Parts: sequence; structure tokens; C-alpha cells
Amino acid sequence: MTQKRFGEALTNWIAPRRPDAMVLEGRYARLERLEERHAHALFRANADSDAIWDYLPYGPFASEVGYMRWVKDMAGQADPYFYAVVDAANGHPGGVMSYLRIAPESGSIELGHINLAPGLQRSRAATEAMMLMIGWAFDAGYRRFEWKCDALNIPSRRAAERLGLSYEGTFRQATVYKGRNRDTAWFAAIDKDWPALSEAYAAWLAPGNFDAEGRQIERLSDLTQLVRVSSDPVLAAL
Repeated sequence: MTQKRFGEALTNWIAPRRPDAMVLEGRYARLERLEERHAHALFRANADSDAIWDYLPYGPFASEVGYMRWVKDMAGQADPYFYAVVDAANGHPGGVMSYLRIAPESGSIELGHINLAPGLQRSRAATEAMMLMIGWAFDAGYRRFEWKCDALNIPSRRAAERLGLSYEGTFRQATVYKGRNRDTAWFAAIDKDWPALSEAYAAWLAPGNFDAEGRQIERLSDLTQLVRVSSDPVLAAL
């Protein structure tokens, strides 16, 4: 077998634009560009749980003033590019997430800073919000969509795999936050995965996929499992 010397030539690829959408609209969730006006509702939504900040380099916030200052600092930044997650069922903001490490020159973008209040966690709105972020990136022309998390953050690892992102390895002692070591687990999807992922997302989000009590009929992880080129060995061992 002849060894390839170079990667595939990208003769027709054009670098995508940086994130610029002020609103991403779905059936169950609406992503609005994070602004100071969201801070009060987000702080109230977050008030019942300090645990949601465990794997983030900031928080919890002892006062609303402190949280408002953080929102003010984050709002309007180009990278990370923050959204407030609004639950379409009640119109209330219940979390934030962002694009970060945005590299149009290589076609790579990451989803991170995910912070969802208890009332939004494990909901259709929360899942759709992540799907909207992934969809915008690939529709804009990005080649690679990344998800990184503390290797000890099992819920985040499960979320990445459930969305159809492939496990790519763990970087040992990747960083330090809150005085603790962090090994970082890497997940990603590439543009070639997107057509199949898009179909899986549409099938899962369809109203007919939920019963009268709102329980899913087909699990998202079942719909996306054939897209993943590699699975998380840590999750497999649990």
C-alpha cells in the first residue's frame, strides 16, 4: 500500500464567516444573543443549584450584582460568542452556551460554556439549543465542530455522545481551573457527518417522537449511534 504524503486538497473550500446570528429559532428553544437584559432571569433560574458551576472556571455567584457583571463582560464578545437559552414553552431564559475557539481559517468551532439551570436540564429545549448551535456552524461552512469537557464530567460526556459527536481522546493535565487539575475529553463531528446528524435531529425533535407525557419514543443516542466513528470507552465501562 502506498503511503499518502499529504491530506486531501481543499480546492473548493471557502473559509466560513464568524458567528453573527443574533437569534437561532427552534421548535422548543430560542437562542438569543446574550445581553445584560437576560441577567436577572438567568440569575433567578440558577439560584437553586451551585452544582451547575462545578466544571466551569467561574461561579457560583454570591450575588446578582456579581452575576450581572459577568454577563456584562461576556455579552458582545466575539469569542466566546454567547447565547441565552430561552425555553419556548414559557419564554424564560434558563441557561447560556457559546461558540468559542472560533477558527474560520481552518473551519473549526467549539461549543462550550454550557450552563443550564435545573429547570432546563434534560429538556427538549436544552437538547434542541445544542442542535441549533451545531446546525448553524455546519450550515455556515465550518468543517469541524468540537466539544471538550472535564474528563470527570460524565453528564457532559454523555451529552456529547448522545448528540452524535465522536470521542477523539483525552488530553491529560490539559489545564488548571479553580485550583484543580483538568484532564480534557475531546469530542467532535465533521461536515461529512452533518447530513446524517441533521436527519437524526429532525427525527428526534418531531412532535410524534414524544408521547402525551412528553417522554421520548426513540432515543437520540439510538438515532445518532451510526454517525459516530468512535465511542467513549469511559461511558461504555459504566
